[in-house]
Amino acid sequence: MDALTLLHERSSMGKLTEPAPSPEQLSAIYRAALRAPDHKELRPWRFIEFVGEGRERLGELFAEAEFQEDPHASDDTLNAARKKPLRAPMVIAVIAKVTPDIAKVPKVEQIISAGCAAHGILLAAHALGLGAMWRSGKYAFDSVVRKGMELDKEDEVVAFIYLGSLAGRHKPVPEHNAADFVERWD
Repeated sequence: MDALTLLHERSSMGKLTEPAPSPEQLSAIYRAALRAPDHKELRPWRFIEFVGEGRERLGELFAEAEFQEDPHASDDTLNAARKKPLRAPMVIAVIAKVTPDIAKVPKVEQIISAGCAAHGILLAAHALGLGAMWRSGKYAFDSVVRKGMELDKEDEVVAFIYLGSLAGRHKPVPEHNAADFVERWD
């Protein structure tokens, strides 16, 4: 797959199944992620892989977050939270390891760099014929989840990337007109 085809055709895949990426595929995926823009070579990334029972532990964190938000949450709500990480054979949490007070590299730039690493994961997965879905939602910002993942105070969860083999077909990629998003100053 040439680079422009990859960039033009990558899409999120919500239906994922076993197997998870192989060690060789994961190596290629992380190599792509580590090519993200990185001002001052801070390497503001951390990746946490959740596989097997690790996905269940992550689901328990999600359920605990629901319970802390609403101690009267129904069993259905708590069980739905528990099942979220089970929608794929692997989940990778992309964490921005923010170093505060770095001259010329504000926090937002470090978070964007981690976001670019997450995008690299998505692109590499697609190039390898895998499916991937970037998810965030309230759990990415929840204190229970952050504590359970042992994040530092300055860390930010950028994405939960669900990875696996394709269980469905690629949806048609919508065409966008670049002119709708570009302003030109002459």
